[in-house]
Amino acid sequence: MKYELGFGKQVVEVQIPEKNAQRELLPNPVPHGVGGMEEVRRALQEPIGAPLLKDTVKPGQKIVIVTSDITRPIPSYQVLPPVLDELAAAGIPDSDITIVLALGSHRAHTEEEKRRLVGDAVYDRITCIDSDMDKCVQVGTTPDGTPVDMFEPVVNADVRILLGNIEFHWFVGYSGGAKALMPGVSSKRAIQYNHRRMVLPESCAGALETNPVRMDIEAILPFIKADYIVNVVLDEHKNIVHCVAGDVIEAHRVGCKLLDAMYAVKIDSLSDCVVVSQGGAPKDMNVYQAQKALDNARHAVRQGGTIVWVCSCAEGYGSASFERWLKTYGDPADCIKAIHENFELGGHKAAGIAITAQKARILFVNELDDTTTRTVYATPMASAQAAVDLVLSETPNASFLVMPYGGSTLPKLDME
Repeated sequence: MKYELGFGKQVVEVQIPEKNAQRELLPNPVPHGVGGMEEVRRALQEPIGAPLLKDTVKPGQKIVIVTSDITRPIPSYQVLPPVLDELAAAGIPDSDITIVLALGSHRAHTEEEKRRLVGDAVYDRITCIDSDMDKCVQVGTTPDGTPVDMFEPVVNADVRILLGNIEFHWFVGYSGGAKALMPGVSSKRAIQYNHRRMVLPESCAGALETNPVRMDIEAILPFIKADYIVNVVLDEHKNIVHCVAGDVIEAHRVGCKLLDAMYAVKIDSLSDCVVVSQGGAPKDMNVYQAQKALDNARHAVRQGGTIVWVCSCAEGYGSASFERWLKTYGDPADCIKAIHENFELGGHKAAGIAITAQKARILFVNELDDTTTRTVYATPMASAQAAVDLVLSETPNASFLVMPYGGSTLPKLDME
């Protein structure tokens, strides 16, 4: 059987014997609602687990709206106007509203970037500031020992409204919800305490109630209340297709189910070999971005199996800290141990690849040199077909699963 995989701006083909071809995993066809800003307005009129936003706030209260920084795909410029309209309907003046752009561990924005994120009309009306991990105050400690250090303007607000997008997150389970607070507006030490749990097997994409990182994030809520969330689900083109609003837990969980309906695909069994692509350019321009497809493939391969990772990565590693970690820790176990002891952005992606490498052999088809490929705990291969043929020569009856859009397709083993 012939399969096509995106590879940079090209499409590569791979042939797998019919007797070995288990399945091709594709996103689920799901009908969408009204979409865009109108979907946000609809969600605000149909809140989940909470009253209408305009009935949640009162004149005289100081309101903070936390939304994502420039590294996240949420179109804040589309989500903010309906939220601000609800606040205006409640009699809240613009002067009592502050928009906080949640940086987490990322760099500060330029004023031009802030304007682009929130849109001209909002930027000219509302105070917009970056969070600052050096200006946090501790308001508690979670049962797992994570200090609840929050950006002081967020702590001092009377009402906190959290915006975000819900997508699969490879160790928090799903983005969105309380993640806007932790790590969004938290201190460096708080983020390190929380994220070091990423190495635990339960810390994986699609896991919520059993995910130690997500559970610790939500354990901050008794210490700093999240009054309301507005979370969106985006399609492959980053358009809003669904929105949920209301309670930080209840609404978030409904949003996660909407995401599952689009991108979670049930599988009956794990495969001997998973052939995965990020989907081609621009999603596979570097190893840092392409890691998402590799991690999703991890959920479909058996222990000791093989992943054929087909991603161009023509621009190299994609992150200086990521590169440094890979070059420093040549053994996956050492990398995983190091990230647990000293969490660092960039290093966490290296540890993610290391976790996958401990489960399965990685045969990597890319545009990198062989030396670079080997630093990624992978074996360089000249082509996808060569990698498939190698697996077949070793195990003639090997089962194969193909993921052409690995970055946005999460395999879930059907336990029923």
